[in-house]
Amino acid sequence: MAEVATSARTSGTSSAMPDQLLVVVDPVARRTDGESVRIAKDVLSAGASSTKVCLPDGPEEFARALRRRGSRRPVVVGDDRALLRAVGLLHRHRELAACALSVVPVGPVLGLTRSLGLPSGAVAAARAVLDGAERRLDLLVDDSDGVVLGAVGIPPAAAEEDQGDDGTGPGGETWPGGSRSASASARPWLRTCQSLVRTLASSRPVRAAAATGAAGPSRLRVEVDGVTLVDLDQPVEGVSVMPGTGGVAEVEVRPVSVGAEAAPLTARGRAVTVSGAHFRYRADAVVSGPVGTRTWVVREGAWGLTLPAG
Repeated sequence: MAEVATSARTSGTSSAMPDQLLVVVDPVARRTDGESVRIAKDVLSAGASSTKVCLPDGPEEFARALRRRGSRRPVVVGDDRALLRAVGLLHRHRELAACALSVVPVGPVLGLTRSLGLPSGAVAAARAVLDGAERRLDLLVDDSDGVVLGAVGIPPAAAEEDQGDDGTGPGGETWPGGSRSASASARPWLRTCQSLVRTLASSRPVRAAAATGAAGPSRLRVEVDGVTLVDLDQPVEGVSVMPGTGGVAEVEVRPVSVGAEAAPLTARGRAVTVSGAHFRYRADAVVSGPVGTRTWVVREGAWGLTLPAG
């Protein structure tokens, strides 16, 4: 793992947050958009009194860099999966409460970072790291100690940015939570074929289950704070769960339509349990399963993210 320490600003107005930074650059960001990485490093180094840049080559080095951050504020330069990896590591070490993350979004999968309000350009995002303010956000923690920042989707609808869910990173290394396929990024025609296959594969079982009434991913029991919202006798097209505000989750169940379109069922609560036949689900950028049951619990204000001031 390469490490570079730089110092820059010695005068002028000070940031509202500590300006000693640990910048951890995800390897996917370096390989897919090296120019944005360079710009981000230049802006951060020029705006902070001290900047230490780490270039990990794998998951162990990524984790080691975060664990050895000391008093420095961690800044992740990477995409959704890099953010999820960082939050997951800090959660497992029970360090989320005392650590505010900063992120410069760079890479192929950026839907989550956009939804959280992070700027998309390297300059704007780096300036937000230097001049922004910490905001405490809710997250979901499941019964396997996994974290969800944005949303859970059942079944796992294919995301446009995804290049595959084989759990391997660029160059074949395995990353916690999965990563995109390097070969697909190099061959756009393969990306198109994979997207088409996923679309056909994910849509066919839903139609078949609705027509035959067979048990499957569309036959689920959804309970919110112990109250059943939908049971196994009512087939559903999909379920979504996301952290809301005030320590509750927003739950939406979309029943299978027969004739007239069925209205979605909604509920709010602190604990959501989905059970039934083995199902797969998408949690943010990661597809998991199959599982027979999964429970998500809201942790209010559990993690901090630096967002643009105002």
